[in-house]
Amino acid sequence: MVVKPRKTSSKNPPILSHEFVIQNHADIVSCVAMVFVVGLMFQTTQPLASLFIALHHNATPVEEVTYGMEMLYTSGLKDLCAVFFYTLIAVVVHAVIQEYILDKIKTKLHLSKVKMSKFNESGQLFIFYLSSVFWGGDVIYREGLLFNISALWRDYPIIQMTFLFKFFFIIQISYWLHSYPELYFQKVKREDVPSRVTYATIYLVAIAAAYILSFTRLALCLLVLHYISETVFHVARLLRFADKNSIALKVFSVWNFIFIATRLTSIILSILTFWFGLADNENASLFIRVSALAVVVSLQGYMMQRFITFHLGRYRENAASNAAALVEAKKDKKAKKAAKREELSKKNSDEEISELPEVDQNTKSLRSRNVKTK
Repeated sequence: MVVKPRKTSSKNPPILSHEFVIQNHADIVSCVAMVFVVGLMFQTTQPLASLFIALHHNATPVEEVTYGMEMLYTSGLKDLCAVFFYTLIAVVVHAVIQEYILDKIKTKLHLSKVKMSKFNESGQLFIFYLSSVFWGGDVIYREGLLFNISALWRDYPIIQMTFLFKFFFIIQISYWLHSYPELYFQKVKREDVPSRVTYATIYLVAIAAAYILSFTRLALCLLVLHYISETVFHVARLLRFADKNSIALKVFSVWNFIFIATRLTSIILSILTFWFGLADNENASLFIRVSALAVVVSLQGYMMQRFITFHLGRYRENAASNAAALVEAKKDKKAKKAAKREELSKKNSDEEISELPEVDQNTKSLRSRNVKTK
């Protein structure tokens, strides 16, 4: 699918310039991906092209495959080729979502440049997280992990994956890998680059490590739980950009509960798997188990620390604004009391003058005018 180039200026930029690559990066990448797809059509190039497009490392012998039987896979070095190809596909899909969904919504919201960048980020992540939750939830159900916790560590380290199971992890690695070139293609501001690189790197390293070390079942459950929390967060964020603040606050409240529940559930599942489930497994070394458990707990603690820091900051800001509003209210109250006293004293003075004889009234009013003029 060819994506229309963005109309950023009336003049066409020079070929192979930075602006030309940025405007037409989706078309360029899609052409590169089409080279591999076309390669499947010719017998001489089919083995090389299939190395990038198809999944490899079959664990089920071809002669044993019967009708209706699923092929099982393991992980291996050939997966790097598939990751490269689907990283190209992720770049193209990113551009399609941006061009045909987010840009059209964005024009109706009239956002500032800062909010526009955050809207694009949340929009892309929301679609990815939501699709991953449905895909990962379907795999969890098919693999029988929903009501069987012992399946998380069963048969370790020889974890055989179905096609959808393995393809899920290939897409996960490819998506977070494509986040790096997108920083250039989307012209992300320098101050936003460190945070995006940080969380993309954490995702990429954690998912790749789980895939290589055959902790895919546990990683699948942890990812789905985490993605549910992140989906709710980005829904609330998008609602705020759309000026639906009352609904956004309610969704943020739901997210607060889900976030804490996700962190606790992730820690419990990790302890059950690494500390108790794999304790009697001779193939799982104590060093790998403890290291993996420490990494998961550290990540959950890091996210919880940021969550608490964020809410403490908001609490302090609200307290400061409430204190300032209270001081302002006291000032207004004092000003109103002073005005009321002045009005009352003036009224009493007028009443006193009205009770005097006509000559004395004129004399007293004249004196009061002289005092005011002085």
